[in-house]
Amino acid sequence: MRLLALAGALSLIGCEQAAAPLPPPERAQAALASGDGFGAELALREMLQNGSPREAVAAAMGEAELLQGQIAEARKWLGKGEFTDATAGRGFLMLGKLEMQVGNLPSAGTAFDRALAFMPDDAELWVYIARLRYRGGEQAQAVDAALRAIELGPDNAEALLLRGQLARDAEGMAAALPFFERALEKQPDNLDILADYSATLAELGRAREGLAVARRMVEIDRGYPRAYFLQAVLAARGGEFALSRKLLMRSGDFARDVPAGILLGGVIDIEQGNYASAAQSFDRLNRLQPENRQVRELLARSLSLGGNHRELIHRFDDEARLLSASPYMRVIVARAHEAVGDRDQAVALLDLAAETRDSSLVAMQPAMDLTVTSRRGVGDGQDALSLVRGRIVNGDRSGALAAAGAFRNRYPGSADAFALLGDARLASRQVGPALQAYDAAARIRRPWPLARRMIAALRSVGRRDDAVALAEAQLAGNPSNGELASMLARFAYDQGNLNRASALLDQALRHGFSRDPQVLSLRAVVASRQGDPDLAKRYAHRAVSILPQSPAALQALAMVEESDVARTALAKAQQLENSPALARR
Repeated sequence: MRLLALAGALSLIGCEQAAAPLPPPERAQAALASGDGFGAELALREMLQNGSPREAVAAAMGEAELLQGQIAEARKWLGKGEFTDATAGRGFLMLGKLEMQVGNLPSAGTAFDRALAFMPDDAELWVYIARLRYRGGEQAQAVDAALRAIELGPDNAEALLLRGQLARDAEGMAAALPFFERALEKQPDNLDILADYSATLAELGRAREGLAVARRMVEIDRGYPRAYFLQAVLAARGGEFALSRKLLMRSGDFARDVPAGILLGGVIDIEQGNYASAAQSFDRLNRLQPENRQVRELLARSLSLGGNHRELIHRFDDEARLLSASPYMRVIVARAHEAVGDRDQAVALLDLAAETRDSSLVAMQPAMDLTVTSRRGVGDGQDALSLVRGRIVNGDRSGALAAAGAFRNRYPGSADAFALLGDARLASRQVGPALQAYDAAARIRRPWPLARRMIAALRSVGRRDDAVALAEAQLAGNPSNGELASMLARFAYDQGNLNRASALLDQALRHGFSRDPQVLSLRAVVASRQGDPDLAKRYAHRAVSILPQSPAALQALAMVEESDVARTALAKAQQLENSPALARR
């Protein structure tokens, strides 16, 4: 018993020693390092009570208030820039972060410049300089700053997070993953890093892992809205739309104000039969993103499902007849004409939808009238995009080049400016210079629309192998891109690689192309040539059921059916291919 009592006494002494409080400066520093703004503020106020001058604690107190989301309180400590020499670098860094949060980018730049004078080799400072440059349209310079941050702090979690985000934009999801994983080794409970990691896993098809990370985020902070949004997206992809809505409602501003949240809400409404609500969501999003084709097609679909056929025709009939219109838009507008009894218009649009698509680029109609955009000039990205597109569509190639050049000169480090200049050059048949501009844009950000134009440009000058290599690299980084998978499947089929074509077509079917007649038709042909007649018939019949006027679908049916059905299908396909509507190309 005496030994046990002695052991207990020793353990109590150990506890007392372990529990001995740190001095206030060390407590404040530890709290800030762990993201505990409230704990840091308590320790800092104790320092003030003990006689520390205001200038000595102002930088840390401003940081503590920022961690708590108290912008006005943070400004009281940071706004005057009154710090000691030892804390000035950190103080001006925090002031720059504050100004970025409220959208005052010039003042943020001034604060960061002042911070550089005190700590030019601070990795975190270079991270925020990179983020400021990116937001300000100096994206090429932002990449340089990000690389500088990684050079100075190869193990800095914020620098690794930024590097991963930039890699994701320029190289795809797979390239970003290692940076996020290294960042999490340094800060395993950092919610922002976990959120990017979860989203990237999901986009790479690793949904279970992405969901596990999102749930871990909730365990760390039940009030973190992005965790619920990520789970809502994954639930929707799994077909659990009721659960997805509940999670989306818990994501706060994501559901109301963030475009991705508005999009998800509209998709959920469609799946649950709330077509009027879906149309309202997509209409709002269409006003925010007038150049987003997917949003317009979803709006058209919600109007169709809700029986608003006349409104659908009024809004989208002209668009459906443009060369740049998708087959889906043409079919859905055709069905609307059919629903109101205008069969001739329906047949004409279905004939257009049945035309075989090629890889040629077609200039898209701008969202705004050319007379309006000409008056507004190239003030921002949206104005410049509409102006350049409008001039291209109207055949004013020199005017398009001049507008794109002016926009690039105004924002010399902008990926959007380089991409738009590439479009203007490509429309003027300056393929080499166009590819140079596209390459400059792709080093910063290479979304699929840009990669698609690069692929088309490469093919137009006979660089087919380079085009295929670029497409393969793009798909490796973004495996959920069904359009890209279908494009590569056609390349593989033309080369006689049936196994590769089959795998790519299945990938396209899983990612949004399950109702595309051309993809289904090619899948039927590949299945037939691989010796699977039952699968070939299933895909061929499905393609014909979706678009009976499609020559590709009818030819596939004729190939896989040995009957009167096949002969009838082949005759109809030949008749359609020779029809005046399909000969307009």
